[in-house]
Amino acid sequence: MEDYANQFEETVIEIKRISKKTKGGNTIRFSALVVVGDKRGKVGVGLSKAPDVSSAIRKSINTARRKMISVPMRGTTIPYSIEEKFSAAKVLLKPAPAGSGIIAGGPMRVVLEAAGVRDAVGKIMGTSNKASNVYATLQALKTIAKISRQKKAFKQK
Repeated sequence: MEDYANQFEETVIEIKRISKKTKGGNTIRFSALVVVGDKRGKVGVGLSKAPDVSSAIRKSINTARRKMISVPMRGTTIPYSIEEKFSAAKVLLKPAPAGSGIIAGGPMRVVLEAAGVRDAVGKIMGTSNKASNVYATLQALKTIAKISRQKKAFKQK
């Protein structure tokens, strides 16, 4: 079990301090956004809250491991170009020639690197909210996987 746990790379994207007004004063908690991937086509995202930072990160990692998806790849890049919208975030993902690297901004880059994509072009449009951008990127990768499955099923018929 320990070997399985160590094969994933965990990246903390954002930690926020959350304050709630109660009768007894302010209650402070922390929210952690974490991306987990094996760099071989699997990636997951977790967002959790806890009274202290380390617990929030641990919970986020467990959530991300539970909600992992498989990312189809063509060589070192993604197979299709896609534009996806999640909440106020819009992302554009395109395949890139081998050796060009990941040309994408912050949160999108982390998700693609964790998934094992080495060459891709990405553009974040809309919001600058890191959580929304991460979820939009994950949604785009899910859509690519769905299209790939449909094309394989169509070819088999």
